[in-house]
Amino acid sequence: MTVDDVAASRDFFITHFGYAEAMAADGFVSLTHPDGGVSLAIHRRGLPVLPDDLREQTSRGIIVAFTVTGLEAHQDRLRAAGVPITLPLREEPWGERLFMVADPNGVPVELVEWATPPAGDA
Repeated sequence: MTVDDVAASRDFFITHFGYAEAMAADGFVSLTHPDGGVSLAIHRRGLPVLPDDLREQTSRGIIVAFTVTGLEAHQDRLRAAGVPITLPLREEPWGERLFMVADPNGVPVELVEWATPPAGDA
């Protein structure tokens, strides 16, 4: 993801989602999670190593989504930490329960719990 304030996004994902900094350089940080899964690469907008057509853009149209259990507890934990809930907890007709927050750079983060397993999951 490309943002204006790399440190703010880094700190958000470390503090609220348990990520750890794996490597960092000027305008860049790579985050990993101790449980494995998806790593996050966060770049500062304008960084010369980014492709020309992406260099001045911030991440738009991307949603970082985490599948969790105990959705209400996650909402309570984030709210207690002062993280604004940008989309209140809701349940979709297909069984997805979710709510959303945003990192300090405005990157949407969705926490989702399936009431029933999605098709194809065992």
